[in-house]
Amino acid sequence: MSPKLLLVVPCYNEQEILHQTNQKLNTYFDQLLEQNIIDSESKICYINDGSKDSTWTIIDQLTKINPRVLGIKLAKNFGHQNAVLAGLFSFIDQYDCYVSIDADLQDDINAIGDMLVKYNEGNSVVYGVREDRSTDTFFKKFTAELFYKIMDKLGVPVVFNHADFRLIDNKVLREFANFKEYNMFIRGIIPTIGFPSEKVYYKRLEREAGESKYPFSKMLAFAWKGITSFSTVPMRMVLWFGVINFIISVIIGLFVLSSKLRGVAVSGWTSIVLPMAFFSGSNMIAIGLIGEYVGKIYEEVKGRPRYIIEKITGTGYPQNDKSIK
Repeated sequence: MSPKLLLVVPCYNEQEILHQTNQKLNTYFDQLLEQNIIDSESKICYINDGSKDSTWTIIDQLTKINPRVLGIKLAKNFGHQNAVLAGLFSFIDQYDCYVSIDADLQDDINAIGDMLVKYNEGNSVVYGVREDRSTDTFFKKFTAELFYKIMDKLGVPVVFNHADFRLIDNKVLREFANFKEYNMFIRGIIPTIGFPSEKVYYKRLEREAGESKYPFSKMLAFAWKGITSFSTVPMRMVLWFGVINFIISVIIGLFVLSSKLRGVAVSGWTSIVLPMAFFSGSNMIAIGLIGEYVGKIYEEVKGRPRYIIEKITGTGYPQNDKSIK
């Protein structure tokens, strides 16, 4: 039997491209149905992540005219990762497999068919991986590759050049639902779950309308979230930094003592101020880094929901809410 697929599409201020995206996705779904690759009850779910434009109005209209479309409206902006979680966990146990993809469709939708082939071969997870970064600017390519290399060195289990374009089956989703942390880094968690996995390679496309919702500041914050959510190496580096500082202070102390014994005048304020500035600055860095981890602990122990759903629309959504927040 062909699998019943749910396509999860997080949206934030996507009014300029959403109609075009929906048309392409529905056309592609029709092709998959004609080839008997997916079940006729497969759906497309758009998640409105607190958009400030008319994104939700468009989604709501689409659910009324197209029984294939589902819509989820979050109460406010909870972030891309939490929007993906809302789409996945709201329909747990209702589909055979789930694919997440961004609304701009820069991830090639034709790779979904290849993912389903890998799924039918017995793979529970299929990662969409970029073939290259030839379309990126030098800065974007350099920082992205640096991110993956740093994550690998720190022991964070990420797939190189893979973002959030992936297929998971229902048993993986059920295990995924057991991860309760507030600071959810999906790219690192899915590989830790296990189960047979495979990769599908595709070429990244140009965005046809609108603008990127991930400027450099957000990318940097996302990278830092991934590192601190999965690795304690930065804190261990602080320990070694402290050891190095201690060794340097011992050397300076020995130098001052030997100068005193030899009757050589000890240097004036420079020899005092520079070490003080160095050690006080390094201490502030260490305290700040530790504070980042303490802050994450604070967020986790509060146990607040990762997202709040205001409304779910569309044909075929059951009344009993199984969503996991």
